[in-house]
Amino acid sequence: MDETPTGLFDAYHGDFEHIIQGVKNKLDKEVLEQYGEQRKATLRRVEIELDEADDLVSQLEIEVQGIPASIRPQYAARLKQSKIDMNRLKRVAKDMHAKVSRGELLGPGGSFARSDDPYDDERTTLLAGTHILTDGSRRLDNATRIALETETLGADILRNLAEDRERIENSRDTLQRADTSIDRASKTLKNMIRQMYKQRFILSGLGVVLVIVVLVILYFKLIRH
Repeated sequence: MDETPTGLFDAYHGDFEHIIQGVKNKLDKEVLEQYGEQRKATLRRVEIELDEADDLVSQLEIEVQGIPASIRPQYAARLKQSKIDMNRLKRVAKDMHAKVSRGELLGPGGSFARSDDPYDDERTTLLAGTHILTDGSRRLDNATRIALETETLGADILRNLAEDRERIENSRDTLQRADTSIDRASKTLKNMIRQMYKQRFILSGLGVVLVIVVLVILYFKLIRH
């Protein structure tokens, strides 16, 4: 599996598309061909699959943040379209589920009938409110999970920065010690050079003295003799 941000995004998006296509098939075909408990069971599976799709969308939101800015817009557009598709299917599923809960689904014909019960609107509102609360709770859980993951990532980044700072400070100390050692070595070399020139001067003086002594000896030996 490609572990790069784009590779992970594509993998999660592929899983999302597979789930969404299955939901579409159930809502557009299977639910309309079923009735009774079989239809309710299909709608329950739809809800489970939409929850999985919602989790994948949350993961896509995380992965898109790690994609390079130069290509991020095209992936952000795919994420936006995924949210639109998922929300549309959620509305359709909620509407069908509400009608099933009210007992408004007919038999094998698969069509939806209107009820004359004066409390239908109130029950529909209550059911819709329950679904909204459930959906809101799930989204809050996802947001909390994302916040915790972001907090953990931030802590890791801060820890890495602290380690990098420590390494830089250690390197700076090492350079300072090396600079001090170089200064000491430079002073030592200068002293050695001065000593060398001093020794050369002394040796040169001794050489001149020896030459003079030799000349004086020769003078007295050869000329004054």
